[in-house]
Amino acid sequence: MTIDITGLDPGRIVFETSPLAELGLALHALSEPGHHPGLHGWATATTTALEPDLADRLHEADFLWRNTFSDVFMPFAGVRGGDGRTGAALADDLDILDRLDDERFVAAALEFTCASQYGAGAPSPLVDAGMRARALDMAATRGPQQVEFAQRLLTDPASVRRWVRRLFEDCDQAFFADTWQRTRVQLVADARHKTDLLRRKGIGEAMGAVSTAVSLDASVDRISIDKLTEGATDATDPAVGPGLTLIPTSLGWPHLTVLHAPGWRPVIHYPVHRPELPSPASVELLQLRMEALAHPMRMRLCRNIARSPYTTGELADTNGITSPEVSRHLTVLKKAGLITTRRRGRYVLHQLDLTVVARLGSDFLEGILR
Repeated sequence: MTIDITGLDPGRIVFETSPLAELGLALHALSEPGHHPGLHGWATATTTALEPDLADRLHEADFLWRNTFSDVFMPFAGVRGGDGRTGAALADDLDILDRLDDERFVAAALEFTCASQYGAGAPSPLVDAGMRARALDMAATRGPQQVEFAQRLLTDPASVRRWVRRLFEDCDQAFFADTWQRTRVQLVADARHKTDLLRRKGIGEAMGAVSTAVSLDASVDRISIDKLTEGATDATDPAVGPGLTLIPTSLGWPHLTVLHAPGWRPVIHYPVHRPELPSPASVELLQLRMEALAHPMRMRLCRNIARSPYTTGELADTNGITSPEVSRHLTVLKKAGLITTRRRGRYVLHQLDLTVVARLGSDFLEGILR
């Protein structure tokens, strides 16, 4: 994922807090608690306390936050002529959402029907018959509630907009106001710190502080975000208003999202780093590790060195292969950062890094230790 910032005034890069964006991730965590193991207690308590009517309405609209992170939650990036600034309170963000024109609101609300065309600038289903038919067809694959919602949205967007705003207001009253009150101080402090870092040390330092997955390629004036998702956007588009907005979240880990819809201001929505959370591995390193562990002989070697350190000769003898073969497999595992080595006299001992492997998946770790 890349963001072109060629010639962009650093003053146009802003760190903001957004209660509406945080509400979107709160709703996602409630619908997909498996993504957020650190929030299980909060999610369980919040879900249990929901009134049945509100729970039903959340279920009706959960495609806005379960499978995709709808841009409905970041309207400040889509208001024509806007400055990328967010609201101080949820009501302020909802007022900005009201300023989003119908075509942009409908496109954002129907993201789940056109994810493959998200970055292509497809015409609005409000005016294009082909996109309208496609949106309804894609909604049908998700179920009758999604079809009904899509039909209502395409027929009478104003009534759906009122319904969505009321839903978010009721969420605020039911649980989110308290959640925002607890998290807001940390998010404001993070945004202030990153702004100060941007001013004192420049864009590269500020992006590196956001996440190890975010970096500046100064040679081409481009910000890169290390994600499996591919896409590109331009922070200098005069039609949108040049600029880039970065939004911290305390509920979003491990998700790092990038708004890159054509005609919208780019946004990076990043989790605030906490010491107990691991830094994300690069996609390239993840691929290296998965490929390294996929080989049957390397799995057998991992079984040995997961239990205790082994020399190359011991591994060769145990597995019935030559020492050079063992060395080749160990080189692959070491390149992927999966093993550690230490010297004991004239012997070199190899051991599996269980902490790294555990982050890849407990099934593999349990399998080799079984």
